[in-house]
Amino acid sequence: MSLKIDVVTLFPELVEQVVRHGMPRIAVEAGQLALTTRDLRDYSENRWRRVDDRPYGGGPGMVIEPQPLAAAVQASKQALTEGTGAAQVILLSPQGERFDQHWAQRLSREQGLILLCGRYEGLDERFVRAEVDVELSLGDFVLSGGELAAMAVIDAIARLLPGVLGHAESAQNDSFSAGLLDHPHFTRPEVWRGESVPEVLLSGDHARIARWRLKQALGATWLKRPDLLDGVAMSDEVRTLLREFISEAAL
Repeated sequence: MSLKIDVVTLFPELVEQVVRHGMPRIAVEAGQLALTTRDLRDYSENRWRRVDDRPYGGGPGMVIEPQPLAAAVQASKQALTEGTGAAQVILLSPQGERFDQHWAQRLSREQGLILLCGRYEGLDERFVRAEVDVELSLGDFVLSGGELAAMAVIDAIARLLPGVLGHAESAQNDSFSAGLLDHPHFTRPEVWRGESVPEVLLSGDHARIARWRLKQALGATWLKRPDLLDGVAMSDEVRTLLREFISEAAL
């Protein structure tokens, strides 16, 4: 059964671009992903199709009204839950929990997702409390709206769906999938600008190659994101590889 994603947005034509390229397009063509966009203005209750108003208490900007949001989410749930069970409602917000690879893996196992793209100063808090299951953020920065964040989430999820990537191990070897950054990659030519491909990768010894790649992944994580190592369960062998890398890096 394919994953169904419904995106509530003021700019549906922007979000729709994500499934016209790359892995999301392949996921759609393979029948593993179905994307629907829902224009929030279609659920406005006024003739101007307005969905926002001034904030109570004063201050700059506009706030998206709760009623059109609730109506759009209700329509999404009715469309998604036919034969799929409950659909999780996710708000893309700079105040949300950090979206990472583990979240992508978790969401890729769902059958229905409703992604809400905020705009302006945000959404009416009463709606958030009543209808939103989880808030997710790409990081500690603010975008003009949630559309780019929703597209990033869709892309990250799509490549994890069955049969989308050309090789089943590709997703397993991605950075963050095992808590580590990815190991370095090399391709032809064998020598480029005087630098050769590491000898071990030309050896044909799969055990040596696997050991080298794990060592390099540990090293890359230690150099670039040492905070990630705190969450990695390390065997004696893994600790030895990390110590080897650190020792060699000091030479």
